[in-house]
Amino acid sequence: MMIGFPLLMYYMWIGATFYDGKFPTPAKGQNLIQFFRHLAGIVSEFAFPSVRAWTIYWVFFIFEGACYCLLPGVEVYGKPLAHEGGKQLKYYCSGVWSFYTTIVIAAVLHYTGLFPIYTIIDEFGPLLSVAILSGYLVSIVAYFSALVRGAQHRMTGYPIYDFFMGAELNPRMFGILDFKMFFEVRLPWFILLGISCATAARQYEDYGYVSPQVAFLVMAHFLYANACAKGEECITTTWDMYYEKWGFMLIFWNLAGVPLSYCHCTLYLANHPPSTYRWNPYLMAMLFVTYLFVYWIWDTTNSQKNRFRAQERGTLLERKTFPQLPWQTVKNPRIIKTKTGDSILADGWYGYARKIHYTCDFFFANSWGFITGFNSPFPWFYPFFFTCMIIHRAYRDIQRCKQKYGESWEEYEKLVPYLFIPYVF
Repeated sequence: MMIGFPLLMYYMWIGATFYDGKFPTPAKGQNLIQFFRHLAGIVSEFAFPSVRAWTIYWVFFIFEGACYCLLPGVEVYGKPLAHEGGKQLKYYCSGVWSFYTTIVIAAVLHYTGLFPIYTIIDEFGPLLSVAILSGYLVSIVAYFSALVRGAQHRMTGYPIYDFFMGAELNPRMFGILDFKMFFEVRLPWFILLGISCATAARQYEDYGYVSPQVAFLVMAHFLYANACAKGEECITTTWDMYYEKWGFMLIFWNLAGVPLSYCHCTLYLANHPPSTYRWNPYLMAMLFVTYLFVYWIWDTTNSQKNRFRAQERGTLLERKTFPQLPWQTVKNPRIIKTKTGDSILADGWYGYARKIHYTCDFFFANSWGFITGFNSPFPWFYPFFFTCMIIHRAYRDIQRCKQKYGESWEEYEKLVPYLFIPYVF
């Protein structure tokens, strides 16, 4: 993973950019050594990590860190940490202000000509290399810094595995900037939206208009990044935050893997003129409407669950973040008591299907690929990867819930027999 996935990222970028979206293969009469040298030559020439690319990437990185610490936000607590005697860490959540401040600053820089946002798509190759190298550099610093400070936790004694999974559980700076939350919420999704906006700006510059397909991805990526920002306080009790350590897996994935491999739907549209992927306007309008409807289900499903848990803990924050949607809270919900003292929400959307939010995620991922058509495999990397991941995650969640809740979970399965799609499956 630490070697193969970065190479796969380069391979997909080369195919998307220099092979018309097709798999790069050896030319006639070209042996494998010559072929690999050819690919390396493309990376060296078109993806060299230039000073300009380093500056763009790390100025953005530092700017987002400053936004995290300085902009208005709310404070919430994470789960009790057993190894800290039940201590609950305080998290500062300023994602909403950071998100909209970033959008405003990016718009000002673009319209004043100080930094046209389409520079991101024009410099994609060098930025890809900088992101990959940054993933390695930050992982190395994080690992050895934890060892030097004696902050390592749950080490196995196998250095490569420990480097991959991480050494430190809750790395922080200035007592306020939690690196895991900072990396997970802001960097990958803000970058992904930036790439889509860059493609829209480049299209407008070249053609005088933005294609409906690119507009669709800007909308989709805006909604997803906005949801991550407005729901930042909800992730403080998730598995990633209270259990996963801060290692190569989380660091590289958020700095490079997510934004620069999930973006191949956008990259395909950026590399092809709009005339090559025109849609029937009625079909296009139907996709927009369907996406917004599914987004409503997804947003309110997650809101119902998070607000229910927060009400149980007595920590509910009523925030007027965009968008405010109907049915975000289930009043007097039907619940199932468990032996652990927790309750299972069996009402709202969770009264129709136990993993309906995963169905919405599946739709999002596949619509990002579908918008590009079927002429290239690379926009379908994320839908394929995500589908496999979500199936595994659903199975894992079910097994954990069965083990944790026992008969109460069986009662929930009988009460709500559908897993993904109400009345179907």
